[in-house]
Amino acid sequence: MLSDDELCCGPTLYIDGKWTAALGGGTRDILNPADGGVLITVDEADRADAVSAVAAARAAFDIGGWPHTPLAERVACLLRIAGQLERERDAIARIETLDTGKTLRESYIDVDDVISVFRYYAQLAAAGTDRVVDTGNPAVVSRVVREPVGVCALIAPWNYPLLQMSWKIAPALVAGCTMVVKPSEVTPLSTIALVRLIDRVGVPPGVVNLIQSSGATVGSALTDTPDVDLISFTGGAATGETIARTAAAHITRVALELGGKNPHIVFPDADFDAAVDAVLTGAFLHSGQVCSAGTRLIVHESMADDFVAELARRAERITVGPGLDPASETGPLVSEQHRAKVEAYVALGIAEGARLVTGGRRPDDAALRAGSYYLPTIFDDCRRWMRIVQEETFGPILTVERFATEAEALALGNDTAYGLAAGVRTADPARGERLVRALRHGTVWLNDFGYYTPAAEWGGFGRSGIGRELGPSGLAEYQETKHIWHNTAPAVGGWFTHN
Repeated sequence: MLSDDELCCGPTLYIDGKWTAALGGGTRDILNPADGGVLITVDEADRADAVSAVAAARAAFDIGGWPHTPLAERVACLLRIAGQLERERDAIARIETLDTGKTLRESYIDVDDVISVFRYYAQLAAAGTDRVVDTGNPAVVSRVVREPVGVCALIAPWNYPLLQMSWKIAPALVAGCTMVVKPSEVTPLSTIALVRLIDRVGVPPGVVNLIQSSGATVGSALTDTPDVDLISFTGGAATGETIARTAAAHITRVALELGGKNPHIVFPDADFDAAVDAVLTGAFLHSGQVCSAGTRLIVHESMADDFVAELARRAERITVGPGLDPASETGPLVSEQHRAKVEAYVALGIAEGARLVTGGRRPDDAALRAGSYYLPTIFDDCRRWMRIVQEETFGPILTVERFATEAEALALGNDTAYGLAAGVRTADPARGERLVRALRHGTVWLNDFGYYTPAAEWGGFGRSGIGRELGPSGLAEYQETKHIWHNTAPAVGGWFTHN
């Protein structure tokens, strides 16, 4: 159970500057994936709560002062949030681990990254984004300025709830937008903690509003309305398609990050041990519940047998256990329902003819029986047409494909409807450069895997989404561009000579 101090007991919806219970009295138990126990009961919003939150954000933007607050004050706000996160780092990391199941080590990294994101956007915005354009006419001052896009619906997934919500809140706040924040109903606790912190640092009422509920219950109130100017969604492709279709009716801007099926290509000249380690981490960190997980190993046929054997040996030595246990190297899946989906994919892989090398089952340890645990799983002899190769399994499942030539490796790497991330491992710089430029993915790692920086854009090609988070483009998503033409010496133009 969470203590009252850890989450600040009381209502968990935040609308127009007030913490409140759901209008319909709904609640939801939040479960600990490590043991199935109830962590806390939160308020469950219904459509009326969502409509109220949108109305509060709309009023705060249209008649409140936030869009017109001096940039220096908005920048200072982000820095205060970063400072408060630093002071509450231990508590928020523990909340994230209890809620998602990830190891405490991972949660600390997430909190540190969130702090970096707020500080990065404070620094970027402070540098200014407006510019002056030379028209060739000294009497004309031509300026291109950035203004906030308006009311934003910010919808984040369950695997990195705190981190991916920060990628949305930080640029939206500093741009001068107002927002309705909706974390996944499965893992809302760190977002609740973040909004409590934002409340304490003094963001005006209505600027940030928080609801928790399923998308099926409140989704249309956030996406099918002219009162929302931008929808930023991270999650599944099917839901992203629905949001895009709904938003199109109102010509509402969308930013969609919809996951990936990410290849990790290994050539025989790559450092063997480093490559095995990177593939292992890329596939099984957070039990594979990572949109950029390297779940497709594409390895040269000359080394494949030895490489897969070593991968399997090391995968079997990964310590699976509760996230709060310092000995655990990876935690449980987020829920029983999600584990059932992963198990269905394992059964499908076997039925499709892939060879199960290791894993493919729940742990034998009786101490883990109550949690949603699943062992790291490797399938060899995979073919590009298999669903376990093409579909995002979002669990600890690694598929192995083999190639003979560079051209074949590239074809396999691009043979996906997604295009979020990819990795290449080779000691040949020229080959590496050819591959990273030819792969149709939003992030490509060369002799590394999984890392990012707030200053570089994140997003994908194809079915991996529309738009970018992080970097300057991540701020631009929350801004409108306006051109101001100022004639400082107006005079009669005389175009129509007979008037």
